[in-house]
Amino acid sequence: MLPNRTPEQTLLGELLAKTADADQAAFAELYRLASPRLFGVCVRMLREREEAEEVLQEAWVTVWHRASSFDPAKASAGTWLGTLFRNKAIDRLRQRREQLLEDPELVDHLEDDDPNPADGAEQTQEYLRLRKCLHQLQPQQRRAVREAFFSGVTYNELAARSQVPLGTMKSWIRRSLLQLRTCLDL
Repeated sequence: MLPNRTPEQTLLGELLAKTADADQAAFAELYRLASPRLFGVCVRMLREREEAEEVLQEAWVTVWHRASSFDPAKASAGTWLGTLFRNKAIDRLRQRREQLLEDPELVDHLEDDDPNPADGAEQTQEYLRLRKCLHQLQPQQRRAVREAFFSGVTYNELAARSQVPLGTMKSWIRRSLLQLRTCLDL
């Protein structure tokens, strides 16, 4: 297991391991603990509550079937779950072939002042740390990371929007992710 796991991360990992053994009670507890945050991810990416609920349900079915592929030596349970749910939301975005953000400048202004279930889920310490680390990136790189990971925009689309070569965009994203990892590990 990776060092510096919070008690919550450790508990989620244990529940995920038990879920891999078809422990329904562990799965129910995992769902109870992690769903608010994961639903927040889905809502933020899909921007439609009903669609986010569908993706949430599909992703939990995937968790039940693929829990055995979780490796605590590679990532925390929260990271594993977050990636799985994020990827499901990206798949849904690609299925409907809609551009959520016609104007890349809107990415930095996505915050909605109206309270919703996602707001409560995102007010965790982990979210606040990520937000702080994102703001340490250069504005153009921050927009690229947000669009790639929260909206499912491809590297090719990002490069075209930013009017830079594809290799440059890939380098921006790669360097930004390394910078985020360093910041989050502190």
